Amino acid sequence: MKLPVNNTRGSVVREIDVRDDVFARRQNDAVVHQVMVGQLANRRQGTAKVKTRSEVSGGGVKPRPQKGTGRARAGTIRAPQWKGGGTVFGPAPRSYRQRTPKRMKRLALVITLSSKARDGKLIVFEDLNLANAKTKNLMNALNAVGAGPSILLVADGASSDVIRASNNIPRLKAIPSQSLNATDILDFQSIVMTEAAVRNAEVIWGGRFQRKPSPVPEAVAEGEEN
Repeated sequence: MKLPVNNTRGSVVREIDVRDDVFARRQNDAVVHQVMVGQLANRRQGTAKVKTRSEVSGGGVKPRPQKGTGRARAGTIRAPQWKGGGTVFGPAPRSYRQRTPKRMKRLALVITLSSKARDGKLIVFEDLNLANAKTKNLMNALNAVGAGPSILLVADGASSDVIRASNNIPRLKAIPSQSLNATDILDFQSIVMTEAAVRNAEVIWGGRFQRKPSPVPEAVAEGEEN
């Protein structure tokens, strides 16, 4: 697969060959959905907590006599049916963590990258070494290639000044290539990568799904030769 490479003025300077197993994977919605559900669940704190009738303060005295008032029996003002009483079956601290296999997470990542590449939402810069690394200049470079309105910037090789300038741009998140994940890729409309980031992604994620041949025992191999 080939991807166009842009300069900071928005002109295509050349095309580069990229790995098909990273940027041209077949769509698999089931895998992407399962990975996203797992990643979003793992972000939950799970600290929601309400008090039951035994945990609410007060209510130790019987509010009225058992008999003689004509009203319903009541032993405490902290029963669930009373105002200010405890909650029945409310949330308690728990872990929402889900274990997702590494192979599945890697597959979802390259599937989402490939989807962005097919839709023309993956933009590659030759580099982002701006002469004057100001927020305005970075915005001009991003607008020149039609990136937006939300941008995931993978600027491997860019200077720290460029990364600092990107912090002032709303709806833009800058991460290194090794921190790429399927949820972030789908959360942002445009993925902007430097050429160095593309190559790093190929090194990190490429060739992960090739089945390695099993070693043949020597005795079996010798028997086949005979």
